[in-house]
Amino acid sequence: MKNKTILAMMIAIAVAAGGYAAYRFGVRQGMKSMPMSDGATALVAGAAAKQPLYWHDPMVPAQRFDKPGKSPFMDMQLVPVYAGADGDDGTVSISPRVQQNLGVRTALVTSGTLASTVVAVGSVAYNERDMALVQARSNGFVERLYVRAPLDAVKQGQPLAELYVPDWIAAQEEYLAARRMQGGDTASLVDGARQRMRLAGMSDEQIRLVESSGKVHPRITISAPVSGVVAELGARVGMTVATGAQLFRINGLGTVWVNADVPENLAAQVRPGDAVEARAQALPGIVFKGKVSAILPEVSTATRTLTARIELANPHGRLVPGMFATLTFASNRGAEVLLVPSEAVIQTGTRSVVMLAQDGGKFMPVDVQLGAESNGQTEIRKGLVAGQKIVTSGQFLVDSEASLKGTATRMGDAQPSDADEAAPPHHGEARVEQISQDEMTISHGPIASRQRGAMTMPKMPAGATQ
Repeated sequence: MKNKTILAMMIAIAVAAGGYAAYRFGVRQGMKSMPMSDGATALVAGAAAKQPLYWHDPMVPAQRFDKPGKSPFMDMQLVPVYAGADGDDGTVSISPRVQQNLGVRTALVTSGTLASTVVAVGSVAYNERDMALVQARSNGFVERLYVRAPLDAVKQGQPLAELYVPDWIAAQEEYLAARRMQGGDTASLVDGARQRMRLAGMSDEQIRLVESSGKVHPRITISAPVSGVVAELGARVGMTVATGAQLFRINGLGTVWVNADVPENLAAQVRPGDAVEARAQALPGIVFKGKVSAILPEVSTATRTLTARIELANPHGRLVPGMFATLTFASNRGAEVLLVPSEAVIQTGTRSVVMLAQDGGKFMPVDVQLGAESNGQTEIRKGLVAGQKIVTSGQFLVDSEASLKGTATRMGDAQPSDADEAAPPHHGEARVEQISQDEMTISHGPIASRQRGAMTMPKMPAGATQ
């Protein structure tokens, strides 16, 4: 009886297994014969879309791997990255509410002309091209001096000194004697005597004075050839002067030079002929206009600056040598360039980065090549095109960690929700494996809420918090 019961049970199990196999075969045949609905197609596509693009270590997101495995950097498994996830294309997604909290502002990349403006400081000096030297044309003695101190102002034609010239007496008497001679061949003698007066240092005007008066004039009054100030005074009453001795150096003040120190890195923006405006603290409210006359071909090794020589008009002689002046160089080359607000550029020392705003609340760091900068605008030579939208405020928060390394990290939920709630805390158990003066090693078990397995973090700085 017992054997019959066991046999009956085995027969029942076999029948049930055969029925289930027939049922599954029928279902498969029916699925093959039925067309796939839209919903089923979407499910299949969704499953395909879940295929990972690559694997990476969250601690080193820039390094990508084409298959799963253990991270070569940390004691943990590589994490898959799927299509559409933040950071898979170097972007970061931020919800509108988080953007508002961060104070994110944007601006467009524009095309325009950048007016190059360089500001420098310089000192006023004499215009060396507006200078006159007064020399003694013959040996003599200074009998009278009308200008007695350096920096005295003089006007053109004003008497400066009176000299007694003994050498002129003999030349003039010879000339007058030749004129009084009678005969047919006296003209050559008169011309020869006149030539000797020129050789003695007399000017044509002084010779005419001797001819018209018929008297000897052994004294000469020296006059100022130009208006200005006596920069050097080399004559004193009673002194003996030799031919060629410098008696006065007169500098004009109608125009002056300003020698400006231009930083070496800005020297390319200053060219001869550029317009310049100068302002002096001693003369508030007055603007002097001029232009760059020359860029001196020498760099100061102490200050790493070049000297730009600016020629300024100086009405009424108000600018005097030694004054300090602030110079504004204005140049408009007329070339169309790409311009962005200077505040939008992140300078790292080795790179220049701009955060590019994209649709859907996404932002991406872009390396750019910078040009000149003026009036809050910076020229972009490479990396952007006109019409793109860039971040001008809050870009450091948008790109707090990863933009300077080439990949942006997540800073918020890309999809706005009804309430921005704080992320739930994650719990796990950790243990300090080893600790030294400067480093420690920590290991922790699996963290189910974050789908993280157990891992060991070696050589962390002592005092760091996770």
